[in-house]
Amino acid sequence: YEQSQTSAEWLAQCRQELVKLQAGDQQNRALWQRFVDLSRVEFDRIYQRLGVQFDLTRGESYYNARLPAVIDLLQQKGLARESEGALVVDLAEEKLPPCIVRKSDGAYNYATTDLATLLSRQEEFAPESIIYVTDERQQLHFRQIFTIGQKLGLRAALQHVWFGLMRLPEGTFSTRQGNVIKLEYLLDEAERRALEIVKRTSPEMPALRQQEVARAVGLGAVKYADLSQNPQSLVTFSWDKALALDGNSAPYLQYAYARIRSVQDKYSAQFPGRAPEALPLRLQEPVERAVALHLARFAEAVLGAARLCKPNLLADYLFALAGFYNSFYQNVPFLKAPAGIRESRVRLCGMAARVLRQGLELLGIETPERI
Repeated sequence: YEQSQTSAEWLAQCRQELVKLQAGDQQNRALWQRFVDLSRVEFDRIYQRLGVQFDLTRGESYYNARLPAVIDLLQQKGLARESEGALVVDLAEEKLPPCIVRKSDGAYNYATTDLATLLSRQEEFAPESIIYVTDERQQLHFRQIFTIGQKLGLRAALQHVWFGLMRLPEGTFSTRQGNVIKLEYLLDEAERRALEIVKRTSPEMPALRQQEVARAVGLGAVKYADLSQNPQSLVTFSWDKALALDGNSAPYLQYAYARIRSVQDKYSAQFPGRAPEALPLRLQEPVERAVALHLARFAEAVLGAARLCKPNLLADYLFALAGFYNSFYQNVPFLKAPAGIRESRVRLCGMAARVLRQGLELLGIETPERI
């Protein structure tokens, strides 16, 4: 990369190799396939660790055979014209710069591939909407692609969900400056720090169980530190904030869930065979009503987060729920309350635990029974 920035000859050679690759050169294809295979192994290993699964995985190369047809279609519709040897789509009417769809050396680019992808998805899936998630630097690109897609007759609603960059307290991540934290190291460090917390809060827990809980807490902390932010904000990553037990963090919510489960276990031990969920709710205190009203808004929070593509709205809801529950927990008796009131409060605890668990699961975060 550095040599391509300083040597025009080297950069030209690189571009020629790309043209050969897209044309199906066997040697280049073999090298490219080797790179892809090695990369996929590592990607899948990290995705498995994060609990991420895909229904369908297709790389850019899947659409290579469709690229010439995209160019033909653009020319047939009178959308593409030559400019200095390259083929471009003029978007002046939309107040956008021209979009290059074939470079002067004959190579295709991201625009060509993204248009081929859109056309393929419409043909194969006929989706109502297509959502692209990338960082903020791709905004112009997707405005161009979506505009061209509409000119080509794409029916799906096209949406670009862009996110801000993450930074350290010392500054934005930069590969050139060497201040990038690799994801694997980040996850290792999160689990290590989480294990220290678990050992401190539950020293009697078996060592193997401590490690399992630390994994769930550590990975949850990393995910929540990202998902709880407004996607379009610049995120400053802080270990102390990510792993805090008393702030807007995954460990705080996981700890709230574990505390509720402890209450339920104590109730079952003291009053075996009873089923609070079969008895009516009796919401007499303001703190009880506050919890119940917030629980009733769970579906609204989930749908709103999905509609706006902002998981932070669900995170905000869960954080508020934990706050309402903690006020409830601290201000009224549970197990020592009169019969009937006691069961109502334990039932309300169970409802809060279920919503916390479901909400965190939607964010890809586990909920250990104990921390």
